[in-house]
Amino acid sequence: MDQKRKELLQQYKDRDVEMGVIFFRCAQTGETFYGVSKDTRADLNSVRFKLSAGNHPNRRMQELWNQYGPADFLCGVEQVLKREDPNEDPEPLLEAMRDKLLAADPSARKIWR
Repeated sequence: MDQKRKELLQQYKDRDVEMGVIFFRCAQTGETFYGVSKDTRADLNSVRFKLSAGNHPNRRMQELWNQYGPADFLCGVEQVLKREDPNEDPEPLLEAMRDKLLAADPSARKIWR
């Protein structure tokens, strides 16, 4: 592996990763889907890719995407996790954030089952 590639790989590993709750919202129906994410940018791209390929495991979300298309979906980061202790497991905090959003909107669903 050449030096430039090693440097790029190290930069990728050292980057700040934003954790939080991501969302996808269908503008036509108002349906919202929330997901816990340890890397919001990567997960947003992953979900978009799976939906575009017609291969997302959330059937309802996939149906809406197929029917209305990507132009009718708003997606982004709903909340960002601010952590005090980087050694603490973020999963319970992220799930609590997502569950609070789901409780506030009874029609909302999880992105991943």
